[in-house]
Amino acid sequence: MPQRLPSLFVSHGAPTLFLEPQPARAFLQRLGATLPRPEAVLCVSAHWTTARPTVTLAAHPETIHDFSGFPEELYAVRYPAPGAPGLAGRVLSLLEEAGVPASGDAARGLDHGAWVPLGLMYPEADVPVVQLSVQPGLSPREHLAVGRALAPLAREGVLVLGSGGATHNLRDVRWDDPDAPPPPYVRAFDDWLKAAVLEGRTEALAAYADQAPYAGRNHPTPEHFLPLFAPLAMGGTARLAHDSFCLGVLSMAAFLWEP
Repeated sequence: MPQRLPSLFVSHGAPTLFLEPQPARAFLQRLGATLPRPEAVLCVSAHWTTARPTVTLAAHPETIHDFSGFPEELYAVRYPAPGAPGLAGRVLSLLEEAGVPASGDAARGLDHGAWVPLGLMYPEADVPVVQLSVQPGLSPREHLAVGRALAPLAREGVLVLGSGGATHNLRDVRWDDPDAPPPPYVRAFDDWLKAAVLEGRTEALAAYADQAPYAGRNHPTPEHFLPLFAPLAMGGTARLAHDSFCLGVLSMAAFLWEP
C-alpha cells in the first residue's frame, strides 16, 4: 500500500508566476522533490467554478489558457500531464458515498490554477492529474465535507492540492510596483489565516467571512479561498510551507498538512 501522503494548499498568484523569478516560484520548483512521490494529483482549482463538485474525466486533458493580457510565452505553455479517469471515478464514488452530489466532465482540461503550480512542481508532466472544481454558491463547511469524503485518497497515493490564494484582491494589485510591501489590511488577514491554520481552528476558518479581519476586502469573491478547505479537511499536522508576497496585495502563503 502506498504511504499516506500529505495534503497541500498553495497560492498561485498571477499566471506570470510560471515564468518570473520570485520566492514563491522558487518554493514550488523545490517542493515536488521534497514530497513523497504521488501516484496522481487531485488539484482543487480556484479557476473552475461549478454549481456542484465536478471532476475532469479526460485521459489527456488539454492546457487551458484562461487569462488575457499576459506575455505571449504564457500562451505557448503546454502541460501535457496525463489524466487519471480511474481516480476521477474514485472521487465520484467517495462523494456519492458521503451523500455529496457530484459530476464528471470529459471535455474540461487543466486551467492555470492547476498547471502553473504543477508545472513548477513536476516539470516533466509525468504525474497524472485530475482537477476538482469549487462552488462559490456553497459554504466553506460544504467544501470541508468534500475534503473529509476524499480523505481515503491520502492512503491511496494521491496528493490533494488546493490551488488558490491566501489573499486575492485584484483591484488593489500593484502591477506598477510588484515588490511593494503589503498594506496593513492584507497583513492582518494573512496573519489571522496563518494562525488559524497552524492552530487547527477549522471552525473559525469555515466562518472566515465573519471572523477574519478585512475578509471581504482580501477576498471580494470566495473562489480563491475555497480550495483551502479540501486539503485542510484531509487531516494531519499543519505547517507553514511558504510565506511571501507579490504584487503588493497577494499573499503567496502555502500550507502543508503532514500525516
